[in-house]
Amino acid sequence: MTTERMPLIGRDAELGLLDRLLADLAADARGRPAVLDISGEAGIGKSRLAHELCRRAARGGATVLRGRATEYERHLPFQPFTDAFADLDPAVRDSFPAAAAVAPVLTGAAHHADRFGLHRATAALLAHAATAPLVMVLDDLHWADAASLELLDHLVRHPPRARVLLAVARRERQSPAPLTASLVRGTDTGAVRRTVLGPLDERSCLARLTPGLDHEEAVRLFAASEGNPLCLLALLQAHREGARVNRLSTTGLGALLLDELTPLGPAQRRLVEVVAALGDHATPALLAAVTGRAPADLAADLAELTRRDLLRAGAHGRLALRHPVLRSLVHEGTDPWRRTETHRLAAAALARAGAPPAERAHHAERSLSGWDPETAAVLIQAAEQAADTAPASCAHWLGVVLRHLPHTPDHAVRRRELTLRRARALGACGRLRESRDLLHQVIALPDPAGEEATGSRASAVVLCAVTERHLGRYSEAVALLRRELHRDDPAPSPADQVALGLELGSSAPHDTSYPTVRAEVARTLAVARSLGDEVGVAGALAVAALGEAYEGETTEADGYARQAAALVDSLPDDDLTGLCEQLARLGWAEAFLERFADAERHADRGLAVARRTGQLHLLPHLLLCKAHVHIQICRPVSAVELADEAEDIARGIGSDELLAFVLATKAHAVVAACPPGDPRPLAVAEEAVVAAGSGVNWWASVARCVLGYAALTAGDPARAREAVLQAGGPGLRRLQPSMRPLFLEVLVTSAVAVGEVDEAKEWALRAREEAERLDLPVQRASAMRSAAHIPLGLGDAAAAGDLFLAAAEESARSGAQFWEAFSLLLGAPLLAADPDGPRRGRAAWQRGRRLAAAGGSAMLTGLADAIGPAVADAVDGPERRLAELTAREQEIAALVAEGLTSPAIADRLCLSRRTVETHVSRIYRKTGVSSRAALAALIAARTSGPAFSG
Repeated sequence: MTTERMPLIGRDAELGLLDRLLADLAADARGRPAVLDISGEAGIGKSRLAHELCRRAARGGATVLRGRATEYERHLPFQPFTDAFADLDPAVRDSFPAAAAVAPVLTGAAHHADRFGLHRATAALLAHAATAPLVMVLDDLHWADAASLELLDHLVRHPPRARVLLAVARRERQSPAPLTASLVRGTDTGAVRRTVLGPLDERSCLARLTPGLDHEEAVRLFAASEGNPLCLLALLQAHREGARVNRLSTTGLGALLLDELTPLGPAQRRLVEVVAALGDHATPALLAAVTGRAPADLAADLAELTRRDLLRAGAHGRLALRHPVLRSLVHEGTDPWRRTETHRLAAAALARAGAPPAERAHHAERSLSGWDPETAAVLIQAAEQAADTAPASCAHWLGVVLRHLPHTPDHAVRRRELTLRRARALGACGRLRESRDLLHQVIALPDPAGEEATGSRASAVVLCAVTERHLGRYSEAVALLRRELHRDDPAPSPADQVALGLELGSSAPHDTSYPTVRAEVARTLAVARSLGDEVGVAGALAVAALGEAYEGETTEADGYARQAAALVDSLPDDDLTGLCEQLARLGWAEAFLERFADAERHADRGLAVARRTGQLHLLPHLLLCKAHVHIQICRPVSAVELADEAEDIARGIGSDELLAFVLATKAHAVVAACPPGDPRPLAVAEEAVVAAGSGVNWWASVARCVLGYAALTAGDPARAREAVLQAGGPGLRRLQPSMRPLFLEVLVTSAVAVGEVDEAKEWALRAREEAERLDLPVQRASAMRSAAHIPLGLGDAAAAGDLFLAAAEESARSGAQFWEAFSLLLGAPLLAADPDGPRRGRAAWQRGRRLAAAGGSAMLTGLADAIGPAVADAVDGPERRLAELTAREQEIAALVAEGLTSPAIADRLCLSRRTVETHVSRIYRKTGVSSRAALAALIAARTSGPAFSG
């Protein structure tokens, strides 16, 4: 009896979990986990439990897809997913609108695409296929390739919005760190449900598996198995074949399994070895090609091996050994030269059959024992096709070629080229330090003759500097670039000077202040102009625009930005391939200058070019620029979506520096998108600060400032104050100059909240000075809100209300609807409470809530709903009290509103003056007013406009 066919014994709790998950999946219950993580040691029953999940799901009408990773195919991109999607109804695949985009996952076919877009498309395909509940099971995921693990991480963090359950089975101790991290993170968020399989229970096993066996013998067998089902079954099989008990207690599992091969003849043994080499995707046709045997002759041996349960037939005519442990034992026990020859024959057969390069590369790699240009060409082709969607596989195959490439002068240029390509692939898949080390090797290589080689060196220096930046090593990046710019043996060409100068200018404002590189940027601009290099000129102008904008030099920044925009807008997209990063810088400069429409336009253009040309490492900066704009114009939901995409890429790149910036922007967006009291904004901001570490650069400062903002909205002003002070450092000099008023507003609000009014006054005064220097509407509005908190803290609501209203008007000048709505809602209850301002308060609340609702800001709509009753009471309360007046009191109130004195009213109504005065006193008491003027204003408001409406 095999593990897959044996009854599930002692797994009642696990089976109950499966039934609950499937019931929740069928009902589409809210809060259900998207992933089931099944872990345990080899042979413990993970695959058996996964099989039972598939069986029960299918019985309940669910679509079931099942794939597995395999031990010796760890560099085949998306192998377990491709295996699983092979079970999908072809009609479902054909009806999926983006079928071409998911080709690498569906079939392993090459497709030059954004790999993070591929992840989103795969999630969309799962949702598309889930017309009924869908269960995808991925077995042995501890052997999965890096691209599959990255895709799984995406599905854990962004589960398909459909009735989909993804189950993964893995050996926990052999699981790679990225897989473990993804599943642990998912467990923390509730996206993953985990079950760990332990040893079987002795009593239930003996009762079910060893009927008729001597009890003492059965106990000894179970003890030898240590409760492992695979080991126990192997022991039972050996016992049935006559092995002695004392031998069984000391025999390893491997020897027990290999004993099953002893009765096989040489041809059958060879077949088993070939299947072990070919993996789970061996087919009779491929076996015939590799062994050279006739199909009819082969069929008899395959039937015998299947009867012995050494081989099993799977979907689409595939054959595999019964268990991965058995495959590993056979594979490692095969003579190395026989394995090499098997892979050589397999590679040749697959080439004749037109198999994808990646599948051929797997066998080509294992057949390579020395330099072979033809085999190397297969590996290079597979690497090229995997570069966009599976860079880890690309780097691996290029590494294989480089290991065998002769170290001779005639291969020097080729070695430099392949090493540079491998470094790019390593950087793309998050192995930044390996990439950096390879790039230093390229830079240190002797310069081959020719202009192409010089350009290659400059490309390596620029890429190395970018990598150093991603690692947070800004000083090293700047030093590397300056050394190359001043190199004279040979000196960099003018074109290389432009590339190096642009990257040097890009080091600011991340860690280096822009004034320290201002002269180099000016020289770069001059060189680009002398070459007639419009792309270089536009790039230098964009770098200068962002540098000056960051420093708060708005006049200079505006001039550079307008020049850059005019030039960029005149260039066709084909000329912008090398300008994606500078388009991001131009967009950010325009965003800091509060020219939001221009910023979004240039970010969108950069995104289109970057996606088309595969420059994925530049997408985060462009996405975050657009997200920042959407926060300002009150579109926080789309800002969160943009930040989510940027987060996927940042995690793939593996840069903590970039991730800190991404998460800080995401936290800012989540604050605006989530209702008050939601814990997510603070959690994301805290993760941003953790990613930033102890750094003191721009991104670390922004992360801590956003933490302060999130803490303030969460009701923790003390923590907010601490975070911003830590971000700013001595004299707050580390706070971004062009956004200091907004950061100072957090300090002002926090100080007022804890009763430190004098401190708040100092921060508010500095905010006003900084805003006046910047002369930007959003920053001036922020300073006005800071100023408003001072009279508010002192009890002067009217003055505070006027300042909040002025801040809203100032925000509207730049189209910053989030800050306009925020200012209006802060001021609305204060304006409404003023006897002379109920109508202004009502109007402020109505516009503020309308802007918030239109933009989808749950934070602002929550604030509006919270203050709505107070505004309504301030506006409609007197109105309601007017309605409570008696007929005579209403008559007298109307005459008061006309300006009649008490004697005049007495004469008109034929009443005594004393009676009129008594009625007027009652009117004051009922309406809450204290003067004839206020009463007249109240009556005028009733007749001139509708009552307040939420």
